[in-house]
Amino acid sequence: MNDRYFSGLTGEVVTSQDPEYQKDRQEWNRAIQKYPLIIVYCYHKLDVSNAVLWSEQHCVPLRIRSGGHNYEGYSTGNSVLIIDVSRMKAISIHENTVTVEGGVSNRELYEYVSSKGYPFPGGTCPTVGLSGYALGGGWGLSCRRFGLGCDSLVELELVDYKGKILTASSECNPDLFWACRGGGGGSFGVIVSMTFRLPPKISRVTFVEVYYQNTVEERRAQFLTTWQRWLAQADERITLIASIYHSQEEGYAIYLRGIFYGASQEARIIMEPFTDLEENEASMEEMSFWEAVTIIGNSYPSSQMFKSTGRFVIRPFNESEVYRVTSLLEEVPQGSVYSALTLYALGGKVKEKSSRETAFFYRDAGYIIGIQSVWTNPAYEHSNVDWVNRQFRYLKSVTEGSYVNFPYSGLRDYLDAYYGLNAGRLREIKDQYDPDNIFQFPQSIIPFYTGPHCH
Repeated sequence: MNDRYFSGLTGEVVTSQDPEYQKDRQEWNRAIQKYPLIIVYCYHKLDVSNAVLWSEQHCVPLRIRSGGHNYEGYSTGNSVLIIDVSRMKAISIHENTVTVEGGVSNRELYEYVSSKGYPFPGGTCPTVGLSGYALGGGWGLSCRRFGLGCDSLVELELVDYKGKILTASSECNPDLFWACRGGGGGSFGVIVSMTFRLPPKISRVTFVEVYYQNTVEERRAQFLTTWQRWLAQADERITLIASIYHSQEEGYAIYLRGIFYGASQEARIIMEPFTDLEENEASMEEMSFWEAVTIIGNSYPSSQMFKSTGRFVIRPFNESEVYRVTSLLEEVPQGSVYSALTLYALGGKVKEKSSRETAFFYRDAGYIIGIQSVWTNPAYEHSNVDWVNRQFRYLKSVTEGSYVNFPYSGLRDYLDAYYGLNAGRLREIKDQYDPDNIFQFPQSIIPFYTGPHCH
C-alpha cells in the first residue's frame, strides 16, 4: 500500500510499516494480540470524521479506542482501522460542569477537577478512558454518593456513521443521549466530547482500607456474609471494593478499600462489622480526594494478561451459595499469579434512578461480583482462561445480568445479559443512528434492520 491509499486520513497515521506499530497496537490486556491495518491518532473532531469516511470509502472495518482497556479487546481487531482519540485531551470547567474531550483518562480528569476543589464519580483505574467508562454506566468509588459516572453526564458530542458531529442531551437527540448512558461504548459513534455535572466542592475524604491475611475458606465465607449484611444498610456516603483472592506472593487473603465522604471517626463506626472480624489490619485516614484516588490508582499495573468478568447480584446469596461462591478459589489455575473474586458495591444514589431512566438496566443490584485470573507467562493463558470460564458458569447461575464495562466473550445472550429489558430500545436507537451498522464489534448492539454495506 502506498501513501495514496491513505489519502484523506488526517491526524497521525500508524501502519505496520512504522516502527511504533508494535507498541501502538497493544491493549492494556496483553493477552489480546491483534494486528490492525491502520491506527489513526486523532487530535481534532475533523480527524475523527475523516477516519470514519475513509473507512466507509475503503470498506475497512473500524474500531474505537480511547484508553484501550476493554477486557476482551473490542477496541482493536485484525485488519481494522482504529480510531484512537487518546490524544484529544482538552478539559475545561464552566460554572458547575466539566467538559472533556474523548481521550481524557480518569487520572487526568481527577487531577484537573481536584485542583479546583471538586471530587468526581470516575473509575478506579487511572488510565481508563473516561468516555468508555461513562458510556458503559461507570462504576467507581464515589457511585453510592453521587451515582454512576453516566448519571452526571449532561451532554455529549459524537461523530456518527456519516462523519457528522451530533450533540446529544436531554433536549437534543434525547434517545441517543439515553443510549449513551449505560449502552456501552463503540456502538453509536465516536465520542469527541462529554460534559458532566460536578459534585459540590469538598476539602477532605476518608480513605478506608482493611486487609485480612492467610484466610481459610471459613473466613472467606464469613467475609462475604458480612459484606452482604453490611451493604444492605450501608451509609450511601461510602463505596467499597473488596477482593477475595489468592496470589503467588501472599497466598489467600482479602482486601477492602473505599472512599467515605465524611470524617475518619465516623468511618471507623461504619466499618465496625469488617474490623470486628478477626485478624485484620485497618486504616481510616483523612486526606484530599486527589490523594485517595491516587493511592487506588497506583495499585494498578501499567498492563497485564488477564481474563475477567462482572455479574450483578440482585438478591443476596444464601448460606450454601456463599460457601459455593467462595470455594471457587479453592483450586486456582496453573500459572496464575493472582486469582480473585472481586466485589463492587452498588446501591445508594445508583438506585435512585429507575432501570428504564437510562440504558443502565441493573439499578436494583446490591453489588457486582467478578471472577478473574492474571498470569505473566503466555504459556498459561489456556489454563487461566479455562478456569475463569468454568467458575463463571456457576456465578452466572446465581446472578442476573453482566456489566458491559466488564465484558465477557463467552456470553451467548450478551444483549440481554448487558442491557436486560433495555436491549430492544437500544436496538431501535441503533437503527436510527447507525442503520448500516458501521460501528460494530463482536458484542456491539445489533440493529433490527441492517442496510446494504460492504462491512
